[in-house]
Amino acid sequence: MKSQRQSAIIELIERFEIETQEDMISRLRALGYEVTQATVSRDIRELKLTKVPTTHGTYRYVKNRTNHHEGNIKLNHAVVDSITKVDYAANVVVLKTYPGLAMAVASGVDALNLEGVLGCIGGDDTIIIVTRNEDVSASISENIKDLIKGI
Repeated sequence: MKSQRQSAIIELIERFEIETQEDMISRLRALGYEVTQATVSRDIRELKLTKVPTTHGTYRYVKNRTNHHEGNIKLNHAVVDSITKVDYAANVVVLKTYPGLAMAVASGVDALNLEGVLGCIGGDDTIIIVTRNEDVSASISENIKDLIKGI
C-alpha cells in the first residue's frame, strides 16, 4: 500500500501543481487513499520532495534534484534562493529561509548526505544542522554562503 501511495504521489506532482500537503491529501483521497497529514508528510520526506517556485508566484512539490559531487554542496537554485541567512556556532549551523520554505531546504540538505552532519531539522523559516564539530560547521556555512553569492 505504501509503495502504491508513494507512486500515486509522484504521478500527482508530475500532473498537477500541488502546493500544500492539504492539496496532496485531497487528491490522494479522491484516488481512494485514506491518508493523514502525518502520513503525507512522511511520504514527502521519504520521497525527498521539495517545493519550487512556479511561474504563477506560488510553489509546487517536485522530485528533489539536489546532489552531492566531489565534496561540494550542490543545491538547485530555487532551494539556494530560499536561504536568507547562514551562521554557525560550535557544531550547529543555522539557516534562515523565507517563511514556509525551511522544510524544503532541509530536505535538500538532508539529500546531500554530507559527511560530518549528524542531523538536520527544518521548521517554518529556520533550519538547524547539527555537525560533528566546529570545523564541519564552518565548512558547511562557508559553502552555503558561497552558493548564495553565486546566484
